[in-house]
Amino acid sequence: MPVPHHASAGREQWLGLAVLALPTLLVSMDMTILHLATPSLSAALRPSGQELLWMADIYGFLMAGALIPMGALGNRIGKRRLLLGGSVLFGLASVLAGFSGNAAMLIGARAILGVAGAMLLPSTLAIIRGLFLVPRQRSIAIGIWTTCFTLGGVIGPLVGGLLLQHFWWGSVFLVGVPVMAILLVLGPVFLPDIRGSKDHPVDGASVLLSMLAVLAIAYGVKHLAEVGATATALAALLTGGLAGWTFLHRQGQLVHPLVDPGLFRKGAFAAALGANMMALFAWVGASLLVAQYLQLVIGLTPMIAGLWSIPPAIACIAGCLAAPAVARHLAVKTVVTVALLIVAAGFALLAALAPGLGLFAVISGMCVLGLGVATIITLGTDLILTTAPADKAGAASAISETGAELGGAFGVAVLGSVGVAVYQAGVAIPEGIDADRGMAAKATLGAAVELAAALPGSSGAALLASARLAFERGLVLASVMGFCILLGTAILFAWTNLRRSPSQAASRSKGVTK
Repeated sequence: MPVPHHASAGREQWLGLAVLALPTLLVSMDMTILHLATPSLSAALRPSGQELLWMADIYGFLMAGALIPMGALGNRIGKRRLLLGGSVLFGLASVLAGFSGNAAMLIGARAILGVAGAMLLPSTLAIIRGLFLVPRQRSIAIGIWTTCFTLGGVIGPLVGGLLLQHFWWGSVFLVGVPVMAILLVLGPVFLPDIRGSKDHPVDGASVLLSMLAVLAIAYGVKHLAEVGATATALAALLTGGLAGWTFLHRQGQLVHPLVDPGLFRKGAFAAALGANMMALFAWVGASLLVAQYLQLVIGLTPMIAGLWSIPPAIACIAGCLAAPAVARHLAVKTVVTVALLIVAAGFALLAALAPGLGLFAVISGMCVLGLGVATIITLGTDLILTTAPADKAGAASAISETGAELGGAFGVAVLGSVGVAVYQAGVAIPEGIDADRGMAAKATLGAAVELAAALPGSSGAALLASARLAFERGLVLASVMGFCILLGTAILFAWTNLRRSPSQAASRSKGVTK
């Protein structure tokens, strides 16, 4: 379905956007749909505390590591072909995850899902760039894409809660199978096959260096948050930093690099990329802890806990829709800085847990977080794509999504690890409990709740009260850390150079978000 040069988008192009909304929603939803299933799969698979965190964040880490190489592969074989291939792999991996028999199998399945997600996301934005050639229409299409991406992460717990009310924990993964089947049927009909030049070779060394950099830094940050500044953590960070520097240096020497280093020298591009990353850091990290808090501390059923995700979802939609309108009257730097401060305020509300106010504080905090995060992602994604030249849109979208996925995975690794560490240090195991059951209860809140239900009288009540208080303290401390990090990010962002000349601002206000 070719689109004439500078042609206004018609019905077929908007239908194509609707098709692209399917993988966008699903890939984003899979980052958070596991959260409400955590207690159920903890009881079924009995993972350790660290295995539980790996289940949550291996998806984002592998996706972040594979996005840039997959973007380059899409230029070589065609974006639509990569999208459809990713949908097949995503569907198969979803089945594998849904029927996993142990923690290691589920972690492996989530890793494959991450690679499949990396095949899907860069293709969606690159195809949108090809479908919508009129700047104003492209800006609207990117806004819709951003809404789908943000909304997917928000409704993940809701969908998971509804499924868990009637089915086993593995059902949260099987929702991806029919969605991918629909994409396979409709994709060839409504989506153009966009590709770069076949003459541009994909540099294998660059692919390996980019994945090594992302995965080593991700592992180092995660290990640092879990156990402190060990030799292993420092070695991973050093390896990742060296691989990243070598990767960027190599790109400057190649005729056809995977990533144009010049993009990072654009102040608007770099600042927007950092803001997007920190927005996902905040949202995904907080969502994991809040999902467990609602079920295992307050005692809500999965379905009721999922329904409580509706107010934050409404706040996210409001942020996505209002951001472009506000940015027509205020500088993007100002709007994003305020949005970062709003996210910090959301963490402050999450930290204000008190007896009788837990549910109010958590839902209020997530609503405020959602409003700020959606605003940042909407403006940041638009700015990243419009700052990059048209021939580098694919690379820019891959970099943007790499930052977003890495931010979400870091959110789980850092905030989740802080919460787990505080919980493990604070929970008190009653005397007389055998070592295996005691270690399991000390590892995860879900195991502690299960053990407390099996203990007689005061022993069970004491363990339950201790475990819930320890987890609540972990959530508070993680929220305080999130507040400090986002406040610092807002201050740093305000210092960056996002100012453009009046003529540039006027030209953007006519077509895309200012």
